[in-house]
Parts: sequence; C-alpha cells; structure tokens
Amino acid sequence: MTARESSSTEEGIHDVNMTPLIDVSLVLVVILMVATPLAFQSSIALRTAAASGRRAAERAPAERVELGVLADGRVRVNRAVVPREALAGVLGPALRESATGLVVVDCEDRVPLGRFVGVIDEARGLGAARIAVIGR
Repeated sequence: MTARESSSTEEGIHDVNMTPLIDVSLVLVVILMVATPLAFQSSIALRTAAASGRRAAERAPAERVELGVLADGRVRVNRAVVPREALAGVLGPALRESATGLVVVDCEDRVPLGRFVGVIDEARGLGAARIAVIGR
C-alpha cells in the first residue's frame, strides 16, 4: 500500500446522511396536512346524515313486508303473529303502506307445502308486487 491509498481509506465520510430522514418527514407532514381537514369534514357529515336518516326512516313507509309461515299454523306479518284466517286483514293494510310492494316470505321447518303455497297465493291476491322466499 502506498501512502496515498492509506490516506484515502482513513479519510472516509463518517457523517450521518440526513437527506432521507428529512424527505420522509416532509412527506409525512404533507400527508397529515391534507388528511386532517378531511377527517374533520367527514365526521361532521356522517353525524348529519345519520340524524336525517333516522328522521326519514320514521316518516318513510316500509320498503317490504316480512311474512313468516309458522309450524303451528299461524302467520307472522312484520313481527305480529296472527292466525292464518286473519292474514288478509293484517297483510292488506301492510301492503298498502309498503313503498315497493315487496313481500319477503320465511317458512319454518315442518310446514306443509300446501299451506306455504296458499300463503304466497293470498299475498299475491292482496296486491304483492314481488315475492321473495328466504331459503333455509
């Protein structure tokens, strides 16, 4: 080794390179400056939308009528359990109040097929525009 080579290896750069650290820090500052106003705006909008949505749900008619055929011969219309003979008296007004005329039918196990089809036919006769059956 010559004197010139030994002096170049001993004079290496021993300082910490701060450029990448500063670049990353500035990018994070810019991201936070952009994201902070968006976070405050979205939270205000969500609260306003949720409150107006609750008021609209109270005033708006139900979109669908839920109809359940029970194994003991009764029928459930929107959580009200009625005898099968009284189905027309309860389902008719519920369909008139419905915005879409959609009836969603749920049937318990051990219900005879004839009773299930009879309930669907009666719902169609009372003015159900569309009928959906929930399978189990």
